[in-house]
Amino acid sequence: MTVAILNVSWQTLADALALGGVYALMAVGIGLVFGVLRLVNFAYGQLIMAGAYALAFASQWNWPGWAGIVLCFAVVLALSVAMDRLVFRPLRTQSPSVMLVATFAIAFLLQSIALLAFGPLGKIATSLAPLNRPVTIGGVDIRKIAIVAVLVAAGCLLLLQLLLTRTSVGLHMRAASMDFDTARLLGVRANRVIGGAVLISGALAAVVAVMLTVQNPLVTPDFALYDTIVVLAGVVLGGLTRPIPATLGGFSIGFASGILGGALPTNQSQYLPTFLFAAVILVLLVRPNGLFTRGGGQLERV
Repeated sequence: MTVAILNVSWQTLADALALGGVYALMAVGIGLVFGVLRLVNFAYGQLIMAGAYALAFASQWNWPGWAGIVLCFAVVLALSVAMDRLVFRPLRTQSPSVMLVATFAIAFLLQSIALLAFGPLGKIATSLAPLNRPVTIGGVDIRKIAIVAVLVAAGCLLLLQLLLTRTSVGLHMRAASMDFDTARLLGVRANRVIGGAVLISGALAAVVAVMLTVQNPLVTPDFALYDTIVVLAGVVLGGLTRPIPATLGGFSIGFASGILGGALPTNQSQYLPTFLFAAVILVLLVRPNGLFTRGGGQLERV
């Protein structure tokens, strides 16, 4: 009995770390666009949903796993560019509230298109199913995707940190996040900076689509919708105006969600969102600027 409890405990911890890593990637993708455009992109979850459908169709067509991943990235990046060119760029000079409503409209439009095109029952993505099988480490069964998710999340965050601090595009993004108008006067190309942020955010969404599809192979029109809402709460919890606090907030709420989801009895799992969002409200009452922030800064504070 003791061994069984220990196994469950370590399995829950591994799954919580994996979910925290996935949510951290979602948080940094959302935070990056906010840092440059001052826009909370509520359609981010629909980008992930589109990538998940690409993986499902690749499985249906009997494509190998790597080809499905390539298709997933192609679809998500194409949608990200289209969203920027058709919506974000024409509305860039409008108020933040106008752009916020636009992202809501995009989110529900993409969800409705998926519902009409693919139906409410969804499709199954099986090409990456082997990643969901367990491996035994130290006598504990841990799913392969838990290990992969943590490693990929750490690698992506490290690469993003190097991009922001060691490349001209990253430096321009940081300058634009401080004062976009002044950065343009100093020679920063607005379209290049915003396009780069949108592409990086889209690439992270594609990575998340792969990770979530492995863990939940049933892809429906509301795929990743709940996860996006939770991550948005985590981003605000960590600190929306800076990428590292936002990432920590996303990881924290993902890790807490995984731990609580594994600890709660099955018949009480419906109370998980209540516990999570109640905790978010309590933390924000104490630290309204974010749990991991010290002051105002934007992307330059990395």
